[in-house]
Amino acid sequence: MTSITIEQPQLDLVTINQQLANADATELIKWANQTFSDRLVMSTSFGIQAAVMLHLVTQVIPDIPVIWVDTGYLPAETYKFAEELTTRLNLNLKVYQSSISPARMEALYGKLWEQNDVEAFNRYDYLRKVEPMQRALTELNAAAWLAGLRREQTKHRQHLAPISQQENRYKIYPILDWHSRDIYQYLTTHDLPYHPYFDLGYVTVGDWHSSRPLTTDDSHERDTRFRGLKQECGLHLPQTPGELESLDSSNL
Repeated sequence: MTSITIEQPQLDLVTINQQLANADATELIKWANQTFSDRLVMSTSFGIQAAVMLHLVTQVIPDIPVIWVDTGYLPAETYKFAEELTTRLNLNLKVYQSSISPARMEALYGKLWEQNDVEAFNRYDYLRKVEPMQRALTELNAAAWLAGLRREQTKHRQHLAPISQQENRYKIYPILDWHSRDIYQYLTTHDLPYHPYFDLGYVTVGDWHSSRPLTTDDSHERDTRFRGLKQECGLHLPQTPGELESLDSSNL
């Protein structure tokens, strides 16, 4: 099949971020919808607070494509939570998975999450998360991507602008400046659920082998992910300082 490349819109991000500096989350979503129309998508991990963004966005754009990268290593509770929210919010869910199965990956590279080094985690994250997301964005012809990142989550996210650019696509972060209390208030107001692992002490959850509950020894919530070796998985990077760069796909 021949792929068709459609030119991306060119935006003055400095001016737009200044103009929308006082916009709330819903206003940013409406702006994104008006600007990018059917070339706008959103992503979800069906993580601890996923219901917030899913509800916020679908109240404005009910049929927006919702990309979910299923790594094949998510807890059973995540799959059940995803099913619950998909039904409740009538999501236009687009599920993407790695082109290499978990069994094949383990046969070729071993259990990468047990190797306890950043290079192994970067290889794992590229294979199971980054490559499927890149394919999803291409196949859905996305010019822009709504994501639920918040400044307080990682060092990299502290420096983001609400409307940014990653590679050749725009990214809009409607709840970038929200705090945990804002999340709680929104969930409570709209009677939305946290991920079931929230009651087990998790503040963030990804794959079953690389997530754990928060403890008193943790200085940051992201210490509970990736064995504390890194904060980002590669979907929302450039990599943070101190981390190895993601492996080039030609070396995989």
